[in-house]
Amino acid sequence: MFDNLSEKLDKAFHVLKGHGQITEINVAETLKEIRRALLDADVNFKIAKEFTNTVKEKALGQNVLTSLQPGQLMVKLVKDELTELMGGEAEGIDLSGDPSVILMSGLQGSGKTTFSGKLANYLKNKKTKKPLLVACDVYRPAAIDQLHIVGDQIGVEVYSDRDNNDPVAIAKAGISHAKSTGCNVVIIDTAGRLAVDEQMMTEISNIHKAIEPQETLFVVDSMTGQDAVNTAKAFNDVLNFDGVVLTKLDGDTRGGAAISIKSVVDKPIKFIGTGEKMEAIDVFHPSRMADRILGMGDVVSLVERAQEQFDEEQARKIQKKIAKNKFGFDDFLNQIQQIKKMGNMKDLMGMIPGAGKALKGLDIDDDAFKHIEAIIHSMTPEERSTPAKLNASRKKRIAAGSGTSIQEVNQLLKQFNQMSKMMKMMQGGGGKKMMQMMQNMR
Repeated sequence: MFDNLSEKLDKAFHVLKGHGQITEINVAETLKEIRRALLDADVNFKIAKEFTNTVKEKALGQNVLTSLQPGQLMVKLVKDELTELMGGEAEGIDLSGDPSVILMSGLQGSGKTTFSGKLANYLKNKKTKKPLLVACDVYRPAAIDQLHIVGDQIGVEVYSDRDNNDPVAIAKAGISHAKSTGCNVVIIDTAGRLAVDEQMMTEISNIHKAIEPQETLFVVDSMTGQDAVNTAKAFNDVLNFDGVVLTKLDGDTRGGAAISIKSVVDKPIKFIGTGEKMEAIDVFHPSRMADRILGMGDVVSLVERAQEQFDEEQARKIQKKIAKNKFGFDDFLNQIQQIKKMGNMKDLMGMIPGAGKALKGLDIDDDAFKHIEAIIHSMTPEERSTPAKLNASRKKRIAAGSGTSIQEVNQLLKQFNQMSKMMKMMQGGGGKKMMQMMQNMR
């Protein structure tokens, strides 16, 4: 996430670190490099210039030159200004209606339909809501099919009417259906186009006027940079939407959209999409994103994700098993599933401070646990519960069944035994240390 921007900003700060004395000249040089990094990330020139001018004024005003730690103070000033530029505080969504209606808008290919499903899943699981998805793309039958597939995947009902070509009528009927079935949130997925056109704007405007949604979100592909900002402005002029959703932040994102969009349209980024899984959705926190851009990680979000998957009752059962030396591979497999639900591995590792540099250039497979799962699934229930029974012939059978080697089976057993001993030693340490050890076993 924002790897290139993070690297260039880090180099900019090295200009200060490389001098024995901090002067107005090398502060100006650092800010010049920061402005260049922002421009390379496809941030609007005017915004980049205003950003560095503001940082310079604050730096001189806070006596950076005479500070005991001028480099750290400059980093803090840049972080604070980045946070402010991206919105300052996290913003929630309005769920006051009965039902609450959320209108999704955006270009074709922005990830709008997928994100509609992610949002429904998020509201269902975290806000204990009963959402309904409404398919209003009357131009692409595949879009309706896709929404139904997503709905089945997350256990959320989808309303569609393939015989009706009027998206306004479908949206209204969907809201009526929600009222009659007890759904308290309606998420309306509208049609996108390959580019902004008058017909598209008229249609989305008509839907907006007809249903008067509590929340209108504009979904944008974060990989499109400044183009995303320009498209957001065009939509906002017509819809006056309430917030922005940035998708595909797990890809080769330059960062321009995230940094510029709030300043251009004066609307907050409310959510981000961080992967293909339905759980890959986060509330956008400007301060945390600034930390990540500056290579400081995002420990708070990492802990929040861990807590979401952490089952206290299950943890107590596991502690009892550890105390009685009955912790087996079924329990281990369950812990792997919890980690996988937290998100893709590269994104998770990137939340650890300093890990961004260490991971640069490394391709962290999202199926990092695949061979471990294959080995465990090739065991019998008895072998999983009592790993000590795994003799040479059983290991040979397990290796053949999992498509791995006997060496890999032995390695997993060795690591599992080491981990079991450590877990017993740190009884009460909980799931966090276990997760760290499991990550080391990839």
